[in-house]
Amino acid sequence: MSTKETLKRYGTRRVTKRLARSIPWIGAIVAAAALGGAIKRKGIVGGVVHTALDSIPFVGAGKNLIEGVRGRDFIKDRPARA
Repeated sequence: MSTKETLKRYGTRRVTKRLARSIPWIGAIVAAAALGGAIKRKGIVGGVVHTALDSIPFVGAGKNLIEGVRGRDFIKDRPARA
């Protein structure tokens, strides 16, 4: 194995490890950005709970997966005003 290949593998491992550590932070940032829309749709308590569950790394992924299979949200949207 040449030095170039060794350095390439080393760099790839470092980038992968660093990216894996940052994924929970990225998910929390995306969830926080969606907080306003969730509050508008679900009300203040429902929107905050919905966003809090989404920002927890494995819980949010599991919740979204189950909601996708079920075809509806766990926390229902509030009725639309006339």
